[in-house]
Amino acid sequence: MSATLPKEMAERFHIAAGDKVYAVETDLGILITPYDPDFDEAISVYRRGARKYRNALRELSK
Repeated sequence: MSATLPKEMAERFHIAAGDKVYAVETDLGILITPYDPDFDEAISVYRRGARKYRNALRELSK
């Protein structure tokens, strides 16, 4: 699927032809963003694990 954005908007948000963007449904409509909500969730899980197992990870890295 594809969508066309106004050139000025694409330039302002540094979006080029072929870039992947995400459509997120909100209460106000559709939000189009280069931000991947699944990636944010994965990083959040990683950060919790890294914090919890900080000492074990430090020992394993030796």
